[in-house]
Amino acid sequence: MTGPCPSPFEVSVNFQQTHFIKSAARLSDCPPDTGAEIAFCGRSNAGKSSAINEITSQRKLARTSKTPGRTQLINFFALAADARLVDLPGYGFARVPDKVKDDWHRNLDSYLRGRDSLVGLVLLVDIRHPLKAFDEMMIRWCTDRQMPLHILLTKADKLSNGARQSVLLKLRRQLPAGVTSQLFSALIHIGIEEAREVLTARLLARLPALDQGFQDQMESEEPVGQHEAGPVKHGP
Repeated sequence: MTGPCPSPFEVSVNFQQTHFIKSAARLSDCPPDTGAEIAFCGRSNAGKSSAINEITSQRKLARTSKTPGRTQLINFFALAADARLVDLPGYGFARVPDKVKDDWHRNLDSYLRGRDSLVGLVLLVDIRHPLKAFDEMMIRWCTDRQMPLHILLTKADKLSNGARQSVLLKLRRQLPAGVTSQLFSALIHIGIEEAREVLTARLLARLPALDQGFQDQMESEEPVGQHEAGPVKHGP
């Protein structure tokens, strides 16, 4: 397999310019439903926040926590005026009342079904524990609704190169047509560029003009620092 071709998006998009917009408890609290956004989802201990930080080259963009499943909020980050990354609450491990979990499920379902600007999902799966019940549920949901899905097998540094390649090949044989997957490690920087190219392609499919307008916009903006309040902490 040949290496990925350079994307035109790479010339103009600087993932380091990604900045926090807001946190939302429900669909009505989300930013305006325009443009395109890609949501990151996964179990609370799958390394979701760490992956977002690594992809954007910002250590504190999506704040990590030693307590998996601590938040039930949806966090939004802007790549550009009409392009966003979304950090969905981690599934599982949260020691909260059943009513809170039920509310979380309803809010997640409302977001996934009601967000017109959602153009793809990134599902993070611990390479040591692939395809748990939540992962299979998300794969079925995306397949049924023809929602583009890309899987990051996170914490690839925990396995030898041979073992991680074996897990990846086995996973790919199990996945429905159209679902893509790759190895990823925030710790030793595996799969960063590949993940960025997938995000790029998904966003450009909805926003073909974004590539041309992004550079001018970013050059005209003042640097954006970390939001004063910042996103609520997530699992690692």
